[in-house]
Amino acid sequence: MRDLRQLPKANLHLHLTGSMRPATLAELAARAGLSVPPPLPEGVAHGWEAFQERYDTARSAVRTSDDVMRVIRETIADSAADGAAWVEIQIDPTSYASRLGGEAAVVETALAAADGRAGIVLASSWAGTPETATRIATLAARYQPHGVVGFGLSNDERRGRVADFARAFRIAADVGLLAVPHAGFYEAAWHVRDCVEQLGAKRIGHGLTAAADPVTLGFLAERGVTLEVCPTSYPPFGMSLPLASLIEAGVPVALGTDDPLLFGADLSTQYAIARRLGLDDAALAQLARHSIEASTAPPALRASMLAGVDAWLGSLGERGDRGERGEREIPG
Repeated sequence: MRDLRQLPKANLHLHLTGSMRPATLAELAARAGLSVPPPLPEGVAHGWEAFQERYDTARSAVRTSDDVMRVIRETIADSAADGAAWVEIQIDPTSYASRLGGEAAVVETALAAADGRAGIVLASSWAGTPETATRIATLAARYQPHGVVGFGLSNDERRGRVADFARAFRIAADVGLLAVPHAGFYEAAWHVRDCVEQLGAKRIGHGLTAAADPVTLGFLAERGVTLEVCPTSYPPFGMSLPLASLIEAGVPVALGTDDPLLFGADLSTQYAIARRLGLDDAALAQLARHSIEASTAPPALRASMLAGVDAWLGSLGERGDRGERGEREIPG
């Protein structure tokens, strides 16, 4: 059995706070005098509020520029060890601006930590105002030459209207930034389609509700819109994972980790879940290709990673006969 950690892949859906190592969170929380909530209960569906409470607590432990740089550098190192030579880290600058000296300071800190080894995606929030989104998009455009690669919207999509954010996405598009909003987590397939048509989305964070509508699936496949699917993110919310339906419809799928701090699984474990759902290694390799092709990785790195996928598929490799003992157990 081929080792999934040796499969070259990109992680396109990862939030800064959620990328933190548990040990780093424990250290930063202790320094700040914060009590870290217990992990989300396994096997029990819960609402958005339980998740948000834990996320907000973890985020509040990140107090300084050194903290942000540490988290990003550790994330890049952990990703590389997991076979992800390229990772795109999503950051809402408003979350850290008051502690780091402003939104621009947050972006400059993140870019210095990434140092060209990762892409930075700036995001506003579906719960925020269109004016805030426009300001963050303008900031993203300003730092596009320095390593900001995309602009998105995170949080609960039920809290905003798609059309209200069109201006912000036009600003990002004008300088060539990828449009990568979260969509179709709670809202139905129409929401995914609207984000493509009105915001120019090239990738969609999650987008699972599209699986219920064949017309939307065909629309996504025809336009080559990649869905960033994060398998461990859905069971805690009582949601199913229609991975087979998306693949059969020809929709590009890139597996991501979302918030491994909270969901307890790295990128190889996301691929292991897909394997346990019945995908063979050729299908897993295709998911890895989708992640690389939809990424903003430098051309030479993309070519090297794609060649590595072919090499992985072409041979079991020297560790293949030892199975998947390096992978974590799948939670839930």
